[in-house]
Amino acid sequence: MQVTFSEAGEADAGAIAAVRAAAAARLTERFGKGHWSSPATGRGVIRSMQDAKLVVGRAGSDVITVVRLATKKPWAIDTRYFTSCRRPLYLTDMAVAPEWQGRGVGRLCLEEAIRVARAWPADAVRLDAYDAPAGAGAFYAKCGFSERGRATYRGTPLVYFEKLLSR
Repeated sequence: MQVTFSEAGEADAGAIAAVRAAAAARLTERFGKGHWSSPATGRGVIRSMQDAKLVVGRAGSDVITVVRLATKKPWAIDTRYFTSCRRPLYLTDMAVAPEWQGRGVGRLCLEEAIRVARAWPADAVRLDAYDAPAGAGAFYAKCGFSERGRATYRGTPLVYFEKLLSR
């Protein structure tokens, strides 16, 4: 499997929204309706590019995965749980097209996110995952992220993860 990564542009917004919508539909089908059930729109994807870097993975010309990295702390992150550092990056969205799930694409996407973070430069990558069967906590742990704590934010149970980046 050959996956190539590049920074997303506005021309990718429709394909990114389609990947996110398909991933959300798969989670909803498997686990029922939840916070994960809201699909993205092309317009929303373009707005998210204004304050973050979106990186897409392609198989040929098809977008099959996307990750969003931001310097601004997301609303659900409580920084008290994390290691003190000067330049954290936040992984705020990640999706893999359902037909590519279970084939190592998610791991490749995280490896690319870490490569981008090191070049940014960042000291750590932080994220939250739903503390529910639809959450990806076990996946992040398997990929080398350390659990830093659990919290409930606005009724949503979350697990916080972090990967420190060495220089």
